[in-house]
Parts: sequence; C-alpha cells; structure tokens
Amino acid sequence: MSTTSSSQTSTPGAAGKKPDSVLSRFFYAQRGDSPFKLLMIHLTLILASIIAIYPVLRVLTISLRPGDRLLSTSLAIIPEDASFENYTKVLTDSDFLLWVWNSFAVTGATSIIGVILASTSAYAFSRSRFPGRTAGLIFLLATQMIPAAMLMVPLFILAVQANLIGTYRGLVIAYSVTSIPFSIWILKGYYDTIPYDLEQAAMLDGATQMGAFYRIILPLTTPALAIVFLFNFMAAWNDYLLARIFLSNATEIWTWPLGLQLLQGQFTTAWGQFAAASILVMIPVVTLFLYSSKYLISGLTAGGVKG
Repeated sequence: MSTTSSSQTSTPGAAGKKPDSVLSRFFYAQRGDSPFKLLMIHLTLILASIIAIYPVLRVLTISLRPGDRLLSTSLAIIPEDASFENYTKVLTDSDFLLWVWNSFAVTGATSIIGVILASTSAYAFSRSRFPGRTAGLIFLLATQMIPAAMLMVPLFILAVQANLIGTYRGLVIAYSVTSIPFSIWILKGYYDTIPYDLEQAAMLDGATQMGAFYRIILPLTTPALAIVFLFNFMAAWNDYLLARIFLSNATEIWTWPLGLQLLQGQFTTAWGQFAAASILVMIPVVTLFLYSSKYLISGLTAGGVKG
C-alpha cells in the first residue's frame, strides 16, 4: 500500500501573518502594546498633568508678586521682581500658624477615629453573618447618596443639644459621621479579597479571632487603610462649611479655611497673601500623599496561601 503526502501552502493573507509595511509595524506589536498606543497614552498623561498643574503654578506666581497684583500681562511662572514678602506677611501678620495647628488637631483626630472605627466595622461586615447585615450595608451606602448640604441642619441641631458647638469634639464627630460609611465600604471590599485561610491558620496556632485580625489582616490591608486615612484627612483638611457652622464664634480654634477668609475684605482682598497661604496649606497634603504612596499597592496577599 502506498501513501501519498499532500503539502499545504500558505497564502499571503493567512491568519497570523504579521504585516510587513512600515505603517503596519507601527500599529502592530509582537509583544506588549504598539508604539502608537504608547505614544497616545503618554501624550494624554502629559496633557492631563499640564491641565492639573497649571492652575497651581499660577497661584504660585501670584504669591511671589510683591503686593496684591492679581492680574499681569506676563506669563512667566517666576516673576522678574519675585519675593517672599507675601509669605512673610501671612506667617507674621496673621494667626496662620494657629489656624494650621487647629486644622492638624481636627484632621488628625478625624483620620485616626475614622480608620479605627471603619477597619473594625468593615471586618465585622466582611467576616460575620448576623441579622441585618445586608440592610446595614445598604443603609451605609444610602447615606452616601444624601447631599452633604442636607446633613448640616440635623448635625447642627444634634450638636446644639449635646453642647458641642464651638468645640473640637463637635467638629471631629461631624467629620467622622460623614466619612466613616464610605470608609467601611472601601475596607469591606478589601477584606473580602483576603483568604479566610490566613485567619484559620493563625487561630490553629492559638491566636484568637481578634488576634488574627490585628496580627494578620491589618498588616495586609495597609494599602486600603492608607486610602481611608488619606480620604478622611483630605475631607476634613479642606472643609469649610461644617467648620463655619460649628466654629463660627470660636475664633481661637478656627481652622485654616475659616482663617483665610479674614484676608478677604469688603472692598479689597490680599490676593498675594491669600495665594501664599494656599501654597503653604498644600504642603502637608502633598507630603502625606508622597509618603503614603508606597503603601497604595494592591496584591499584597498574592502568594499568601500555598495551593
């Protein structure tokens, strides 16, 4: 018996054949993204960065101009007659340092309380099954759909009844009430991604459930905790409306958003000092973000459980 072998020839348009033209190779990448896609991504990121940074640079320019020159025909970032006169005035001729200290006190307390309460509450919602669990999660989510302005009246009434107007405590409680529900949802979703086998292994070694939570789960949730801390910090640091309601008459504990309004008069505004103070209050937030950015990495539990 004889066998015949047939040879198959490939056609120029066969599937899998790479394009040969220069333009086609520019859009095609054998490994990874094409040069055109990478170029468009980088151009988009550069454009977005310029749009975000340019207003900050203009504020910096105003702060370096002597006097209160808000408008100028020059587009230079550093003016020719640049000086730190406005920075000196805002630091020496006002209570700016006191305002910043008050903001640090309120913001620090709010962030710490928010992280503690949100981390423990989110752990209970993630690991426990109890009556009302689903309803509680839905209620926490529903609170985020209420406009913040609608919460000011009930918060003010409760603060008046509890004698918390004009105190640090009242403002910290108000900030915590508005930020904790969202923080719980962030941490609850992160806890759900952590294998329960890690806690079981710790409890088999003699640890209690709370011990496993503090020693195993919390270190693994560092990225989520950093996000929650930053969220609470920035929400309290930049707030004006709640601070205005709770601290309207307590000028000695004003935060920086309330203090800067003193630079604005009925007919004139110290734009140079206002811009200088705006640059100064950016420094703590930027520093905190740069320091905590190393923790904002997901996937810390990858490989935590061996198959």
